[in-house]
Amino acid sequence: MAGCATVAGFLILSIETSTGCGSVALTRGNHTDGHLLAEYTLRPDITHSRKLLGNISQVMADAGVAWDQLDGLGISLGPGSFTGLRIGLAAAKGIAMASGVPLAGIGSLDGLALQYVGMDKPVWCMLDARKGQVYGARYLYSPAGNRMVRQKEAQALAPEAVLEQVTEPTILAGPGLAPFYELFASHELVTVLPETTIQPRAATIGFLAADQIELGRAADPASLTPLYARASEAEINAKKSAKQP
Repeated sequence: MAGCATVAGFLILSIETSTGCGSVALTRGNHTDGHLLAEYTLRPDITHSRKLLGNISQVMADAGVAWDQLDGLGISLGPGSFTGLRIGLAAAKGIAMASGVPLAGIGSLDGLALQYVGMDKPVWCMLDARKGQVYGARYLYSPAGNRMVRQKEAQALAPEAVLEQVTEPTILAGPGLAPFYELFASHELVTVLPETTIQPRAATIGFLAADQIELGRAADPASLTPLYARASEAEINAKKSAKQP
């Protein structure tokens, strides 16, 4: 049975596996008043399937939190690594169904953007989509609610397509910058933040999940699916095979 939220805010266990450098976290409260209790980063040289559940148990034990104290779960839905997203979502669904704790799915770029609250310029948040593309979305800071507001759905884009949409001084941020750093940095309207400064974090997924759960917008675990932003290799190959005589 889920715990009861106190005046300190909802206690959330969150999972972020959209990149190789994943994380799990325990947070208390939402994006405006929340604080971090514990956060573990998953080693990028070990697959999430081998370490995720162990790290979840460890962060709970180290923070002294029992399963029946949780008020909710947060999971990064993507876009990002197809395999990582499936592993993270499967773990979150299993915990939600077994415990009855409400689950909220949060876009990985929305979680990344929360780390840029207060920026006075538009912010493009990006993850590496490989194949010469980035997963990207443009955000504007809104003082009302102290939040970053996404302007459109996340997309898989060529870096040139991102720059075509830059018409005013803009900040580019996130681990998706690295393969195209020189191209982005050469644009006169662009400020490129160092790729090493900000990575997707489970903590911000937790704060945004608390927002959703407080509003009664928890998801149905059985029907929750990743946000891939483009077709998987399997889907592409299946379409090619279907077209062959």
